[in-house]
Parts: sequence; structure tokens; C-alpha cells
Amino acid sequence: MQVSARPGPGDSLLDIKGLKVGQAEDTRVRTGTTVILPDAPVAMGVDVRGGAPGTRDTDALDPTCLIDTFHGLVLSGGSVFGLAAADGVTAMLSSRGIGLPLGPRAVPVVPSAILFDLANGGDKDWGDTPPYRDLGIRALIAVGEPIRQGRAGAGYGALAGSKPGGIGTASLVLEDGTAVAALIAVNCFGEVAPGAMQHGEVILPKLGLVGGNTTIGCVATNATLDKAACRRLAIMAQDGLARTIRPIHTPFDGDTIFAMATGEKSASGPLAATLAVLGTLAADCVARAVEKAVAAATG
Repeated sequence: MQVSARPGPGDSLLDIKGLKVGQAEDTRVRTGTTVILPDAPVAMGVDVRGGAPGTRDTDALDPTCLIDTFHGLVLSGGSVFGLAAADGVTAMLSSRGIGLPLGPRAVPVVPSAILFDLANGGDKDWGDTPPYRDLGIRALIAVGEPIRQGRAGAGYGALAGSKPGGIGTASLVLEDGTAVAALIAVNCFGEVAPGAMQHGEVILPKLGLVGGNTTIGCVATNATLDKAACRRLAIMAQDGLARTIRPIHTPFDGDTIFAMATGEKSASGPLAATLAVLGTLAADCVARAVEKAVAAATG
């Protein structure tokens, strides 16, 4: 089977109808947060490959667990402190009535992942009030704006090997309108190609610190997939990191890729064949998003 795909109109995650993105930064702290918000709850899966991940609510994405659809996704800098960004997002979504109808308040289920940017020279003397809950709220308020690439959102304080890291996004659309896209915050221990490998050498660009790096992101499709299929999509998408970053998935990284499906388009053939195509395109989108993130951050 041979298929062809081209970048979507915006070559970004926003080419998946029904998804919006918001970003916020704290320039003094040198950090930021990115929120991906669907118009309606979506199926979601996750694949964690790095040896030092920082996540929230990823167990709920297990296909054996109860919840089938999810209300948003938060990517943030800040290491463990950045997980508080999801607190602000869930509180604000609940106040809007978005979430599971449990008891007196809606309960949003919003998975999250963080990267480590605490050693980038920003002012981290925030006492007992880290900025991340506020950053989550600000990013949610900004949902609907164009995606800013490079030093923006969760990638604002990122470092990609020896170069500045950042946010990148890309998309591919098949002839029948089925689309796949990626949004990646690149904060890797390894170098981003070209130059990642020279004559078989392994280049270690910065001192390894457990939890001190991490590339996180999301791939999305307008196809109809369940949680299990979304997980397979995330697994295949990780190959895009391996094609652009070397070394990758080290003990120092917490590399985590989420996958979501809006369900706009029904599969026209066997699910396995559909996933083979979507996963291949997802890896392509991830690779291009990584390259675009570093190019925008350094440019």
C-alpha cells in the first residue's frame, strides 16, 4: 500500500479540527506552559520512554482504566513544580462546567507532563509560591491564539543539547482528509541532528542530571481511535525523536509523547492498517516538529 501526505494549511497541530493551543511564559523565571484544549473530550494515550519522567494522570490513560475520553493536556517547564500548571487548568475548566459530571462540580481529567528547566539561569527564588498554577491559567486563557514556535510555552526555557530548545509543530494530511500533527517541547540531553552523530561517536553535550532534560509533546489525529489505538500511535510517534535526537531516551530524559484522536473521520479499512499509516506519519511529524523547534529557537 502506498499513500502520500502533505503538510496541512498551517503545518501545525491546529490543522486538526477541534483542537486549540494556548501558551504562557514567565520571562523572569525563564519557563512556560502549553495547554492543548479540545472542543469536545477526546480519546488519548501515552508512551513514556525516558528514564526520568514527570507526569500526572497518565495511569488514567491505560486502556484497562475507566475513563475513555479526556478534557485537555498540559505540557510545562518547571520539573515537579510544573505539574501544578494542571491544577490551574483543571480548576478553571471545572468552573466552566467542563469535566466528568461527578457530584457538585465537573471533574476535568487533564493529563500532564513536565520538562526540567530549573538550571537555565532564570530566577527560581519563588519561595512557597511557584508560578506554574498561574501559568496554567494564563495558558488556558490564551487558548485559540496561533502557536508560537521556538522559545515559547513549555519550551521557553528549554535546552536541546548544546543549543536552545523550544516548541515546534508540524502536520501531514492524506488525500482523503485524514490528518496527523505533532507539537513537541524539545529539552533533550542529546543533540538534534544534523550533527548528532559524527563517525560513530556519541556526543554528550551537557552534564547528565536525572530528570534534568526531557522532550515532551503530543501527536493528534482527526481519525477515530480508542485509548489502546492512541497508545500505539504514541509508541510509533516516539520514533520521530530517535530520528532527530542522539542520544535519546537516556536515563537523564523523561521523554513522554501523548496521542489524541478527535474522531472526526471514521477508519475506511482495518484498524491495524490505519494505525500503520497514522503512526508512520506521526513519527514524521514529530521529527519535523523537533527540527522546527530548534530552528525557531536558534533563529
